[in-house]
Amino acid sequence: MDLKSNHASPVLTDPAPVNKSRLGMPSGLLPYPQPGMGFSSGKYAIVPRKKPGKLDDVRSNGWLDAMISSSPPRKKLLKDLNVEVSTDDIDNMTSSWMLKYPSALNSFVKIVNYAKNKKIAMFLDYDGTLSPIVDDPDRALMSDAMRSTVKNLAKYFPTAIISGRSRDKVYELVGLKELYYAGSHGMDIIGPARHTACYNHSNCIKSSDNQVKEVNLFQPASEFLPMIDEVFRTLVETTRGIEGAKVENHKFCTSVHYRNVDENSWPTIAQYVHDVLRDYPRLRLTHGRKVLEIRPVIDWDKGKAVEFLLESLGLTNSEDVLPIFIGDDRTDEDAFKVLRKGNRGYGILVSPVPKETNAFYSLKDPSEVMEFLNSLVRWKELDAPINAE
Repeated sequence: MDLKSNHASPVLTDPAPVNKSRLGMPSGLLPYPQPGMGFSSGKYAIVPRKKPGKLDDVRSNGWLDAMISSSPPRKKLLKDLNVEVSTDDIDNMTSSWMLKYPSALNSFVKIVNYAKNKKIAMFLDYDGTLSPIVDDPDRALMSDAMRSTVKNLAKYFPTAIISGRSRDKVYELVGLKELYYAGSHGMDIIGPARHTACYNHSNCIKSSDNQVKEVNLFQPASEFLPMIDEVFRTLVETTRGIEGAKVENHKFCTSVHYRNVDENSWPTIAQYVHDVLRDYPRLRLTHGRKVLEIRPVIDWDKGKAVEFLLESLGLTNSEDVLPIFIGDDRTDEDAFKVLRKGNRGYGILVSPVPKETNAFYSLKDPSEVMEFLNSLVRWKELDAPINAE
């Protein structure tokens, strides 16, 4: 399906003040005092580069610690803990973790036995799940073999990609019209048209793809578009002098990558982001794998996106539906939590090293993800082969 809709997104140029009902959280929990106006709707002013504020800010609020702990190599993690760990101890730690979060490949028979007489719905992250983590986000390309696997998967199971990237960008990278796509951590969704899905949510409009198929376009954070664009422009300018820094506009969120930044400059880049956010109390910071992400303060995440897509697919009955979400990042934990609640479905964490998660199962890397998806296809082909046309 063509995900570049011709319909303009509904943007509120004069948002109402933040309150409990709109954000889904008490206003007292907001990081900064609320101003009278969230952002201006006029022309954007170019913000000149300036020196960051006191670096004590990002040290005291835990930002720097979170950056350092973002996807650390196992040896570095053990070094930071100031402990001597033998190879046997590491193996024991890994074995203990695998008992808690067993391999989805080794547990495949158990998974499909539970899936009998149920409708499986597949939800996949992109970076680190369908493609490897690389230094340059623009080069995070999925292989032709992976693309073929996902295309075959979608023949048997409704399949959606839920990514932190912009919806247009992740569609460009995946290039499969058979799928549904949710970008910006679920804040920009193209899904199947179901009247109930749009009736229950504002900022949801009817659209159509290039096959004249009716779809829902849902953008719960549409009013934040001017604000996100303004922050993006500001951060591009302020971080220009930091070698290796990369700022991306994902439409409903802005990402500042520091994977290629010298570690000595991390406090500086964190302080730049901190100083910018101080002027935007309706935005918040989240941490990813070597990336700082600026997102709207709304009660929406990948878990909510999974629920919306299940509703759009007519699969809200948890008794005969088995949602499976495969992802590798912190933002995927929101989806894992939704599926773990009431044993609603399975979250599968993609990670080469042990780490705490709300997932049920684990896979080591994208190659194991592809093996698992291929196994699902083979199982379904044996169970219910597609009629030849």
